Amino acid sequence: MEIDLENIPFDLDFHPSTNLVATGLITGHLLVYRYAADSTPQRILEVSAHTESCRTLRFVNEGRAIVTGSPDCSILATDVETGAEVARLENSHGAAVNRIVNLAESTIASGDDEGCIKVWDTRQRSCCNTFNVHEDCITDMTFASDSIRLIGTSGDGTLSVCNLRSNKVQCRSEFSEDELLSVVIMKNGRKVICGTQSGTLLLYSWGFFKDCSDRFVDLCPNPVDALLKLDEDRVITGSENGIISLVGILPNRIIQPIAEHSDLPVERLAFSHDRKFLGSISHDQTLKLWDLDDLLQESTNTIPNRSAESDSDSDGMDVDDSIPKSSKSKGTKRKNGTKGHNLSNANNFFADL
Repeated sequence: MEIDLENIPFDLDFHPSTNLVATGLITGHLLVYRYAADSTPQRILEVSAHTESCRTLRFVNEGRAIVTGSPDCSILATDVETGAEVARLENSHGAAVNRIVNLAESTIASGDDEGCIKVWDTRQRSCCNTFNVHEDCITDMTFASDSIRLIGTSGDGTLSVCNLRSNKVQCRSEFSEDELLSVVIMKNGRKVICGTQSGTLLLYSWGFFKDCSDRFVDLCPNPVDALLKLDEDRVITGSENGIISLVGILPNRIIQPIAEHSDLPVERLAFSHDRKFLGSISHDQTLKLWDLDDLLQESTNTIPNRSAESDSDSDGMDVDDSIPKSSKSKGTKRKNGTKGHNLSNANNFFADL
């Protein structure tokens, strides 16, 4: 299925329990569509959410609301059924809001263009943590629920690990020659995979974040803007050349290209709530819904492993207690500290959610 959005989309997210998909546009509009396997998706909601582009969005509170972020520095909560504004925080960040991710049922994190990450507790109705950890835009984040760590990537070429339990930045990687654009956790929490501007995938071993343990170069020279974990051994990549690929991790190999958006950048990837569909958005101004079973069935005939720098999957583990138990650059202003700070402002932002 293909939806013509008529403008460039920047993010998408699926409702956690029903067949709804939302996307944010360069115009600042929020769109929500209802989809089904054998019918044309129907637009059920269109909201002029922001005065500038709608860069990022997530369904929250069991799908009753959608939270969006924008270069206008605001975060907006919109009611999914009515499209009404539930709450708006005009100055949520001191710079453009570039990324929002879900952490738990009532917790989200947001990242901005100056490298600041904030954690919001919807039950407490306020911002509860701030980490001034990076020097350039936050490009992506992912959450390790077992260890309560938030992993962030930045255009400054570094990866950060924020401990949400102690409210401190646990560590930050050494500078890479590449901008880090996307991140996922794989191999039962033992590997962190980052997509980069050059197209190289950087593999970090958990507990050894100062430098990567492995590089996979077969996707070069196309930037990997989007990563989506399929399972512990396979990741789906979205590249600037419009190709969506299935990639194996340790052993590192391109299993097969599985979809495409002509030759324009793939901005974001996501799974539907039942994992029947893979959603993708691109600068070709389309949102595509791919039948995941069909894509994976077509990938059963894998291509031979091409040359890549690869290590074994037996990296030594750190004794740090952070190990999980289960097996666009916008400027380089340096922040004054790396410790998190409890905040009591942003009062009542989530009061009506």
